[in-house]
Amino acid sequence: MDLQQVMAQKSFVVVGDTLNPEKFACKIKIAMMEAGYKVQCVGKELTSINQTEGDIDVLDLCINPKKGLELLKECTKDFKSVVLQPGAFDDELVAYLQEHKIPYIEGCLLVGLRLYKA
Repeated sequence: MDLQQVMAQKSFVVVGDTLNPEKFACKIKIAMMEAGYKVQCVGKELTSINQTEGDIDVLDLCINPKKGLELLKECTKDFKSVVLQPGAFDDELVAYLQEHKIPYIEGCLLVGLRLYKA
């Protein structure tokens, strides 16, 4: 899956500090919602991906890689892919995604909005 394919999805979970307007997770949440995407937030609003409602297309990690890995490991919900925002991944997290054959890209949803959302 590439960034254009990610942006064609409908349901996103943004993982990070989505309550602090200075943080990219919050900026992404607001921009995605304004663009009409279904967005749920884990980190400050919900504490687990398992607490989200309904289907998940994309998990957007905007969080410390260690915490992101922890949340992925405890996740029992299905999702299609993961977006690793700059600074939100490390070798251990990428190895986990590869080992479990979880589709992922390294990218930014704000860039995706600018490039692929009319």
